[in-house]
Amino acid sequence: MLIFPNAKINLGLHVTEKRKDGFHNIETIFYPIDWCDALEVIETKNKDLPFEMSMSGLSVLGDVKSNLIYKAWEQLAQLKNIPPLSVHLHKHIPMGAGLGGGSADAAFFLNLMNSQFDLNLTETTLISIANSLGSDCAFFLKNQPVIATQKGNVFSEIKIDLSKYFILIVFPSIHSNTKDAYDGITPQFPIIKLEEIIETVPIEEWKHHLVNDFENSIFKKFPEVKMLKENLYANGALYASMSGSGSAVFGIFENEPAFTINNKYLYCLQKPSFKTL
Repeated sequence: MLIFPNAKINLGLHVTEKRKDGFHNIETIFYPIDWCDALEVIETKNKDLPFEMSMSGLSVLGDVKSNLIYKAWEQLAQLKNIPPLSVHLHKHIPMGAGLGGGSADAAFFLNLMNSQFDLNLTETTLISIANSLGSDCAFFLKNQPVIATQKGNVFSEIKIDLSKYFILIVFPSIHSNTKDAYDGITPQFPIIKLEEIIETVPIEEWKHHLVNDFENSIFKKFPEVKMLKENLYANGALYASMSGSGSAVFGIFENEPAFTINNKYLYCLQKPSFKTL
């Protein structure tokens, strides 16, 4: 069983208010992109080792038990009888980038387990497990564009299709800490809601209306990220933004960009053939 969990970008992000539970309410649009990890799951006969996991590719912080895939398996194993598994994750989506790679891995694993082993878990149960793993994890269960509100885990549909554009996503090898990013934010409600911008403003004008509230604080701390966004515009991007709390930056182009990538950066160019709807 081999699957390819994909990442997401944020189209706009407003931090609207501080919650009583210490978290923040946000408003953002999650949009799937074709930057993928590879996840292989094999059923074994080793009953003495119900779950084993190996990793390759980009370095993943922490031990296996801190990985969201393990945590997802742990909850499933409490609900259902699951055979011993050998799991291998080849990490291609960078961590600390605002692309949701870890959440995608866990959500894709949940869906795979549910279908492959006929667990018959309801959508409500899967969402509950995903929400316990991360605010954006449940998004990847359906993996379609949504408006995300509250902690980023309450979704409503939105019709948006960027499949005719090139999307260049660049990670400048800077790990952005989400907590630090929130510390630099003064929450406020937007004047214009994201849905209204997407529905009424042409993409060529998004740069004047569609903002990510995290950019100001992240750009001050990491000027290189700001420079990267400016370079995307200088090279013809219709719209460019940081994704999530950073530090990956993406640009949406009408034509394939001739963009020189610093050899220390990681990047993905999504071509118009990738359609999410």
